[in-house]
Amino acid sequence: MVGIRSRRRFFASIMRLFLKCLYLGRRQRRRFKLVKRVEDFCRYGRLCFLSLVYNSFTNSDVVIDSLFEPIYWLVDHMTRWFGVVFVGLVIVLTSSIVLIVYICVLPLILQTYTAGWISWHLGYGHWNLLMIVFHYYKAITTAPGYPPKAKLDIPTVSICRKCISPKPARTHHCSICNRCILKMDHHCPWLNNCVGHYNHRYFFSFCLFMTMGCIYCGISSREMFSEAYLAIEKMKLLEKERLQFTVNQTYYQTPPPTFSFREKMFHKCIVYLWVLCSSVAVALGALALWHAVLITRGETSVERHINKKERLRLQKKGKVFQNPYSYGRCNNWRIFFGVETRLHWITRILLPSSHLPHGDGLIWNTSYRTESQATVLAI
Repeated sequence: MVGIRSRRRFFASIMRLFLKCLYLGRRQRRRFKLVKRVEDFCRYGRLCFLSLVYNSFTNSDVVIDSLFEPIYWLVDHMTRWFGVVFVGLVIVLTSSIVLIVYICVLPLILQTYTAGWISWHLGYGHWNLLMIVFHYYKAITTAPGYPPKAKLDIPTVSICRKCISPKPARTHHCSICNRCILKMDHHCPWLNNCVGHYNHRYFFSFCLFMTMGCIYCGISSREMFSEAYLAIEKMKLLEKERLQFTVNQTYYQTPPPTFSFREKMFHKCIVYLWVLCSSVAVALGALALWHAVLITRGETSVERHINKKERLRLQKKGKVFQNPYSYGRCNNWRIFFGVETRLHWITRILLPSSHLPHGDGLIWNTSYRTESQATVLAI
């Protein structure tokens, strides 16, 4: 009897162990199915995400641009709205300098200079002012040029990712204007406008003549600035002496001489004129010099960066990059200013001119370059 009971207990324990293992197996299978479902769901979600955002041109630069897109959006909108403020600031500062010259500087020139120098200052000063006002107005009001929306038989080099439309050569998308610009150079907040094919000459001419005008005002008023600066320092010293005289006033002391309000304003206006003109001449002169270098090379600011990358890429392959839109240093300047005859150097550069630029900005002629030069497009 004892042996039978022990056998029953043994078989019962074996059955319990078997059932327990069976239960654990079912539980493990359920867990495995749950994990597998989660993995399948993650794979499906990843596949859906990639199907929506996949692009064969996606790289680290595209990912970084996407992450910084909100910051770009904020900067673009701020630049768009502050452009009006910048234009107003340019008009106010320029008008203040012109008023100071007419009220303070010009009377002294008429009183102290000879007839020859008076004629020079009147002629050059008014010519320079005319060129500044004309080119700034044209740079603001002239559209930079846009590719046509209608489908035309125009050679294109790529598709704009923002506009989803064909882009001709040298055309780029401006995120501030939210459209493609022909031969885009950059978006200038001081113009509240893009600098492109049709107003590039006006922008550069404005920078050039404004720099010349600031240099002219700075040189013409340098002696007046020195005298005005010393007078202001003297005014500060006399003000301290006047305060001391008021504290220690006696019947035998005479008060120090005073400057009139008109004299104070005159000296401060001269200092303001010289400091502002000198600062603008340095900053705007550097900008004009940079654009002069780009014009000499037949490039824009955007193409400068693109061509630099293309030059490095071809250099690794043992090849030499040649800009197909550069026709030689002198020819680049002729094309930029629209000079076709010798007389145009005067009528189209030294005088206000509203002539259209060379070409339409859609098709660029590169056929008369030599065969030895490469034909790599600066897109």
